[in-house]
Amino acid sequence: MSINQLSALASPLNDQQIDQLKLAAAESSPQQLAWISGYFWGLSQSQSPTTASAPASNVLAAAKPAGKLTIIYASQTGNAKGVAEALQQQAQAQDIAVKLVSAGDFKGKNLTKETHVVIVASTHGEGEAPDDAIELHEFLQSKKAPKLPELHYAVIGLGDSSYEFFCQTAKDFDHYLAKLGAQPMLERLDCDVDYDAAAAEWQLQVLEKTQQTLSIGEAEVVQLPVGQHQPATAVYNKQHPFSASLSVSQKITGRGSDKDVRHIEIDLEDSGLSYQPGDALGVWYDNDPTLVDAIIAKLGLAAESEVDVDTETLTLRDALISKYEITAANPQFVIQYAEISQSKKLLKLVADKAKLRSYAAKTQIIDVLAEKKATLTACQFVGLLRRSTPRLYSIASSQQEVGDEVHLTVGVVEYQHGDIQRQGGASSFLAQRLEQGGAVKVFVEANNNFKLPADDNTPVIMIGPGTGIAPFRAFIQERDNREAAGKNWLFFGDRTFTEDFLYQVEWQKYLKAGVVTQMDVAFSRDQAQKVYVQQRILEQASQVWQWLQQGAHVYVCGDATHMAKDVHQALLTVVEQQGNQTPQQAEQYLNELRKTKRYQRDVY
Repeated sequence: MSINQLSALASPLNDQQIDQLKLAAAESSPQQLAWISGYFWGLSQSQSPTTASAPASNVLAAAKPAGKLTIIYASQTGNAKGVAEALQQQAQAQDIAVKLVSAGDFKGKNLTKETHVVIVASTHGEGEAPDDAIELHEFLQSKKAPKLPELHYAVIGLGDSSYEFFCQTAKDFDHYLAKLGAQPMLERLDCDVDYDAAAAEWQLQVLEKTQQTLSIGEAEVVQLPVGQHQPATAVYNKQHPFSASLSVSQKITGRGSDKDVRHIEIDLEDSGLSYQPGDALGVWYDNDPTLVDAIIAKLGLAAESEVDVDTETLTLRDALISKYEITAANPQFVIQYAEISQSKKLLKLVADKAKLRSYAAKTQIIDVLAEKKATLTACQFVGLLRRSTPRLYSIASSQQEVGDEVHLTVGVVEYQHGDIQRQGGASSFLAQRLEQGGAVKVFVEANNNFKLPADDNTPVIMIGPGTGIAPFRAFIQERDNREAAGKNWLFFGDRTFTEDFLYQVEWQKYLKAGVVTQMDVAFSRDQAQKVYVQQRILEQASQVWQWLQQGAHVYVCGDATHMAKDVHQALLTVVEQQGNQTPQQAEQYLNELRKTKRYQRDVY
């Protein structure tokens, strides 16, 4: 529905308009419903005796607040930015003076000039602030941070409760601001992976509090098209994905490999979608119907039982296929099912947070249910589940190279649970259940914290074992097409040379052509003593240091649990030994590289 249509609905409603409004609500996401609510509220507040007779479509009463709302987002992959942008749109609809800014572009000392601040923060790695928020995060806990008794603030965090440091960056910002005397407008909200509905409700609350505490001056009539309130947004996004088609799904590991890695090509023709190397592709997927049937049988429920999902009524089977996460368990599900089933094993796990997280990470929903039978209705069961969320895959192509396509490098998640093979939901959908030509809903998730240097003369060091190679394939395609003069050094590792050397022919071509200046590989199982990429970095310590001194940018992509930590430690060792620095100085050196975007990581 267009803005003008919505505007028309803002006047007293007849039956036809009520039907239109119901239709719009049924087709809208939680964030859109929140925006519409704020929009209508803004229209209702804009009417005065001098303007009430003017058409709502072209007249707004813009109050001039004594203060303004500043929304600061700390985002690693783009989710926090998306929430911040939605909040900005709602504030504009309510005629609140609002400014949206990245944490990386906000100077901490300027907090003394602010009246109202909302921070939207994701958490990176082991409870670390995202790269764009490092300086603000450090400033607020330093002696330079000013007292802020006049500041009204609120914080919303995005994270994954499966991890130990859930929403830690948001918790930190909340703590630091409170310690500096700032006044909270409402309690911090810590959002899990299925955050849309919770975030939308919180946004309405924080704007209500903002309205209550902003000092309002005289109203000023402004002649504007109503649509000007809403900034231009992408045609396709997380809430409105593009229905693309699968062109290619090709296994690129050898027959003897114990890993199934696929090269995926998706056709984006007629979408208008564009992306840059370093961005991710969001993929919505359906769960395996066979797994769904097994879960329903395990619960002893009828597949045709009805459940309400948002504004829809679906069968239990359809809801589990398309609306809920039913593969990986999570700590909250385990805790709730332990209480319902009174399983001694699960209750014991709940008492130990570390063991609980470990169990949930490697156990699927159906295997938690198998610990002890419990009686649940269909509605009770779906109430325990997380809503489905799209999977984000690092894009493995440059649009300059492939045009209206996007390539992915997907490792199929699979493991044995007793005699049964379990698989990941999204990876098995892309690799096995989606047929060539089949439809897949996708959107582009920009990642401004993982980008090639603007200067094509800058050298880059890329460290990407396994499927972490994906964005570096895009980097090299891009630099090749741009005829960039900067040197390119790739560190790649996997299990065996013959079975697991992903895109081997392509890399050999780029090496021969001089596009890739140097390539160091580590195949862990090709010799008695295992070798990993971090060891190759240490072997080349002198040259790595030389490249750093020449201004090289360093990129790391892949496993966050082990590889990224080991690579970070190897880089610290290089700086200590080659730069004659103490461990503390080396850590500070790498922090400075992160702040200046010379050390960027895309880890998961």
